Parts: sequence; C-alpha cells; structure tokens
Amino acid sequence: MLIITDYINENSDRFLEELFGWIRIPSISSDSERKEDMIRSAEYIRNRLREAGADNCEVIPIEGNPVVFGEKIIDPSFPTVLVYGHYDVMPVDPEESWISPPFRPEVRDECIYGRGADDDKGQTYMQIKAFELMVKNDILPCNVKFMIEGEEEVGSPNIARFCTENKEKLKSDIILVSDTNMISMDCPSITVGLRGLAYMEVEVTGPNKDLHSGIFGGAVANPANILATMIASLVDHEGKITIPGFYDDVIDISLHEREQMAKALFDEEEFKNEVEVDELFGEKDFTTRERTGIRPALDINGIWSGYTGEGTKTVLPSKAWAKISMRLVPDQDFRKISQLFTNHLISIAPKYVKVNVKYLHGGQAYVSPVNTIGYLAANKAIESAMGKKMVPVRSGGSIPIIPQFEEILGVKSILLGFGLESDDAHSPNEHFPLFNFFKGIETITHFFMHYAEMMQGNK
Repeated sequence: MLIITDYINENSDRFLEELFGWIRIPSISSDSERKEDMIRSAEYIRNRLREAGADNCEVIPIEGNPVVFGEKIIDPSFPTVLVYGHYDVMPVDPEESWISPPFRPEVRDECIYGRGADDDKGQTYMQIKAFELMVKNDILPCNVKFMIEGEEEVGSPNIARFCTENKEKLKSDIILVSDTNMISMDCPSITVGLRGLAYMEVEVTGPNKDLHSGIFGGAVANPANILATMIASLVDHEGKITIPGFYDDVIDISLHEREQMAKALFDEEEFKNEVEVDELFGEKDFTTRERTGIRPALDINGIWSGYTGEGTKTVLPSKAWAKISMRLVPDQDFRKISQLFTNHLISIAPKYVKVNVKYLHGGQAYVSPVNTIGYLAANKAIESAMGKKMVPVRSGGSIPIIPQFEEILGVKSILLGFGLESDDAHSPNEHFPLFNFFKGIETITHFFMHYAEMMQGNK
C-alpha cells in the first residue's frame, strides 16, 4: 500500500527525533539509582502513545518499575492485538568502549547508535509508529493494546503478578513482540523459540579480611583461585555442562528439524570475523546455530575479587564473586536448574572456603507454533513488505515474560523482531540500522492488515 510508505517517508525525521528523545533517558533497570529515570522513560512513552492515537494511556505503578498501558478499541467484536515491549535497558559498561556516548543517540553509517537503539526502545517504537500510521490514515483494522514494561532486563520479576491482576485489561487474541533478531534483511526470519534462563551469583569467602599476599600467600586459601577453579570445572573440554542432572530434561531435536534449521543462511567465517575470534567453541557434535538455538549453555557474565584499580596492591582477597547465566531449552525448568547449580557448587567447594549461591532471576523457554493465524499473518507481512519468503529460527536469547503470558493470559505470542546479531545489543556501541527501523514499521503495519483479514475470514 502506497499510503504506508508515503507516511513513513514524510515523517521519518520526526520518528527518529522522537526515538532519540526516548533513548536519551538512561532507564537502566538494574541500577537502583535510576528510579527517577525509569519513571521519566515510562511517562515519555505514555505521552508518545497518546499522541499516536491511543486512548486510556496511563503509567501504572507496580512494586517495581511502572507499566505503561494504552489502547484503541475500534469495535469490541474485532480481534485485539496486545503489543508488548520494554523501556528498560542494559548497563553501558565499559563506557570507555563507546565511540559516541550511550545516551546521546546519533546516526552513523546508516545506523542509530545508543543504548536501547535496538533492545528494545527502537523496536518498540516501530510498533508505536505503525499504530500511529494506521490511526492517522484511518486504516486501523483491529483493536490494539500496548503493555510496555520496565523490568525485562532484570527478569520481569513483578510483571507476572501485574498480568494476573489485570487479565481483563490485557485481554487479547494475540501478543505481538518486536524484541528479537532476523537472520538478515536479505534472509528475513521469524523467531519461533526462545531459550529459558537461570541467572545466579556465587560468593566465595576465605579469610575474614584481605591479607598481605606475601605473608599469607601459600598458607591461606585464596578465594579468587578457588572460585576460578570451581567455575572452570562447570564446562568440560567438549563444551558439555558438568552439573549432575543438568541434561535430564533436555529434549533431543529430531533430525528433520535440524535439517530445517540448516537451511537458514549462515556464514560461519563472517560470524567469526564479526566478533574477531579465530575459532568457535561449543558443545561437540552440534553446529553453531544449534548450539545457540536448541542446546543449553552456561556462561560467566562477570567475575571480580581483590584489587582491580590502577597500579599494584599485593593482597590475598577475602572474597570473590561471579555472575553466571545458564540458557535453557524447552522442558528444562529454571527453578530446578537453579537448585541443581546451587547444590553442585556447594558440593564441590573445598572446606577452606565458604560458598554462598544466590538466584537472581530466570524464566522458562518458549516455543511458538507455526500453524497459527498470527504466524501466517507475520509470514504474509514479511512477503508484502520485503518481497521475500521468511524462515523460522530459534533464538538463543530469553524474554522471561513470554511463556508466562501464555500461562496467565492464555494467549500465544508472535516474535516479529527486526534486530540483527551484529547490532551489539547488551554491548558497547549498540546500534540499529535505519533500514530495519523503517522497514519494521512497514512490515508491522502489514501484519495488522493480514491478521485482521485472516481472523475475520476464520469466523
């Protein structure tokens, strides 16, 4: 439809400036000192929703960061799409690695640079602008509700309760999410699976204070040494996780599905070049795509101890810490895995240190069916906007609330994201291609058209 591309082209500068205003707000949910910024971010996007044409726009206080809600009910008998996104972003460390300041967005090399440009402010804003386009041109074909939260990057700890207490407010026929990646814009894809997550923190304590490493070194166990040895043992030389019982519930994927996954375009040399490594490493007998899509993984996300400032300070530290995430696959329960992890770390700890394991957050894996009207509509939308056939893929990432949506609200989710693996989400210099941003708005608009038409035809 010409009206879609015309509206996007005529308003592209405004769309970007509005998005930049949102990115400038440092809404880091893991930073307790950013509470006011979280509220500012929520209020900012509430106002943009209202300007786009949504009704009943509100910032709803909850125990954690507030939820933004807005809706447009054009006819109660029409289908309803619930759009989900999040306004919180990851920390920016190490800030010195950013070429431009993380909260001073700019366009460079045909990309939007800034924390949240992709994950998830840029992608959520595509949804809002697609909605605006349809409202302003009087082509909105169904009811729309928005739920934009501020805790996704810390595991959405209070959102399940919000959903439970607001089932009627959130009632819908499908949930549409743009918070995932495509293989590329030349090989568009729809995410049909997300890995689950168990995120842990380990604390190892030795002596009651930092000690002189010359006087005490060799006589008192060093917690940093012990922690390094313990966590190094969690994955063996073949990429297998060594925690007893870890693989008990892992489903073996059929040869047919593995063959289907192999059809997706993937250049391993380009993948290595992108992250500047000479060789890849992962679980033996699985491809790189399988390792990140259908197999679990364990990674150290941070490790620290002792003196890390400039110069030297010869201490034997009293404590050492590590943050460790485990990405899980369907049928692996994050609560069970967290307990297995805890039991194992305590069991392998030598007697000359004390170990404390803390669960931080987690969620279940999710698999989206490929025979629903929502999936078929997303497929048609990609063909309409891009003129290409799409392929289904399983993502290595996690969105904790998605499986809970289905459990609490009884609704399936469509993961129609436009990010790329090369966008550096969660890393310094996060960016989002301008082409993807504007093509995403166009594709989402087509999704609404196809979805409403197919739902009406299914009655």
